[in-house]
Amino acid sequence: MNEHKPLTGRARPDRSPHTLEEWRKLGGYAAVERGLKALSPEQVLDMVDDANLNGRGGAGFPAAKKWRFMPKPGQSPGDGPSYFIVNGDEMEPGAFKDRILLEAVPHQLIEGAILAAYATHSSEIIVLIRDAYRDAIANVTRAIAEAEAAGYLGRNVLGSGFDVKMWVHPSAGRYIVGEETALIEALEGKRAVPRKRPPFPAQSGLWGRPTTVNNVETVSCVSHIVANGAQWFRALSRTEEGGTKVFGVSGRVNRPGIIEAPMGTPAGELIEQAGGVSGTGVLRCFQPGGGASGFLEPDALDVPLDFGNVAKAGSMFGTGTMIVLDQSACPLAVIARHMAFYARESCGWCTPCRDGLPWVAQIMMRLERGEGRMEDLDVLRETVAIAGPRGRTFCDLMGGAMAPLGSGLARFGDLFEAHVREGCCPIAREYGRSAA
Repeated sequence: MNEHKPLTGRARPDRSPHTLEEWRKLGGYAAVERGLKALSPEQVLDMVDDANLNGRGGAGFPAAKKWRFMPKPGQSPGDGPSYFIVNGDEMEPGAFKDRILLEAVPHQLIEGAILAAYATHSSEIIVLIRDAYRDAIANVTRAIAEAEAAGYLGRNVLGSGFDVKMWVHPSAGRYIVGEETALIEALEGKRAVPRKRPPFPAQSGLWGRPTTVNNVETVSCVSHIVANGAQWFRALSRTEEGGTKVFGVSGRVNRPGIIEAPMGTPAGELIEQAGGVSGTGVLRCFQPGGGASGFLEPDALDVPLDFGNVAKAGSMFGTGTMIVLDQSACPLAVIARHMAFYARESCGWCTPCRDGLPWVAQIMMRLERGEGRMEDLDVLRETVAIAGPRGRTFCDLMGGAMAPLGSGLARFGDLFEAHVREGCCPIAREYGRSAA
């Protein structure tokens, strides 16, 4: 294993998965054996806490803090299982990191999930994967069968007294399923709509039982923490937030793809590793955390990319999937595509999303076509002010959608006005082609 790239260092270039025996030869399942035989659930939880592992699904909530909400044996009301759910419904614009982990190193995910279930006293693990990820579904399903046959899943795992079963649930695929309570609703066969909280999933989640939901990348880190120690994991990072990060870099770069690098790696270094800016070769701006993050400009290229530092810079780290725009790419066109996506993916539960997002998407399409009015810009700014702050809507989808729009209006207001005054996209006209 490449110790500086624990999550992707064992992945094959063609993303073909390892068999169980191949994985064992690479050190696989040693962490599970150590965790279940030599450590208590509380000790595993403490290691994850000491490692400063923040959730990699977008919110950045500390994993161990979330796990501590789960009741210990005998503390949950009634009889029944506790659930640990791995969220592989990756639909954020610009995000594709979890797909690689699911396809190429499924046993790594299974190891982490077993240890996470052990630490949270969960007896059932469900891996929800978006249906479009067909190879990922097949690879994880096959790896689970191998792990079960070898005794890493099932009853009395490795003689530890710990019982756990695991299976894959293919998801029909909706962006809102990335929200943990909407994911739980979908697993129950209901319309994917976020639940009102409290109660929180750790108290009443899937089928009313204690439940924890974590992202694929988060869970994949756990076996490395148990195998190598919390201090080792923290030392991988350039900031206080532990570990490496599987960054995605796409848009106007010469080599789009994923890059595993220390947490806190600046955007400038990642763009350079991705072959530099393509197109004109000159950076206009970038979104550091996928489609729901605000734009940053070249003066932010040295900002350490982690949850805290990106927030201080005025954006959101999110999934750590960077979208890069060169000088020939129009931010307004990018925002218009984002708004169309979020309007389509809204669950329709609350008014700002159901009615506001389609309205915003229509305005943005009109502006992009050169048919906008100056009054449209006032409407957009008012919508950002009303619906953008957290807590104004039932879940955070609307707030995430407003992040690129709000930052776009703030940073590129002159460009918005130019679309109205000139009746076209000035960037597309300057470069003689589409600004998409």
